[in-house]
Amino acid sequence: MRSPGHAACSPPSRGAPSSRGTSPLPCPTAPGAPTSTSGRSRSYPRTTRSTLAGLADVAASGAPVVTRTTFGKWGPELAAATRDAGELVLAGVATDCCVISTALAAADAGRRVLVVADACAGSTAENHQRALEVMRLYAPLIEVTTIEGVLGTATP
Repeated sequence: MRSPGHAACSPPSRGAPSSRGTSPLPCPTAPGAPTSTSGRSRSYPRTTRSTLAGLADVAASGAPVVTRTTFGKWGPELAAATRDAGELVLAGVATDCCVISTALAAADAGRRVLVVADACAGSTAENHQRALEVMRLYAPLIEVTTIEGVLGTATP
């Protein structure tokens, strides 16, 4: 089993405030939340909502929260929060925006990055796949993997 660095990333002041005064997760109607073809916000699917709730628990547990107003979350704060980790494990929304921006910047800084494909979602299924293919071009610094690959166990 790998020992990845963990940090919860969040946009500034979106959703319910945490004990740190920032939101550990975007709310479903925040900018960046999935939108319908009419441009109106729509809710995340049930499976995504349960995953987001689980990530809220990680953030509430005292894991570092990195708040950046950029698409990519790699920067001095995330580098410091994961400084002793051999690998940076990324999961999130949207694969074709925030995830790829963070992965490329971290790899450019020399960090090995694992992108957990089945723990990410793109703006569309096609854009998700395209972003994963682009990130695969950056091997060996970026590896596209699965939840099972990271945890080393079968998932239910």
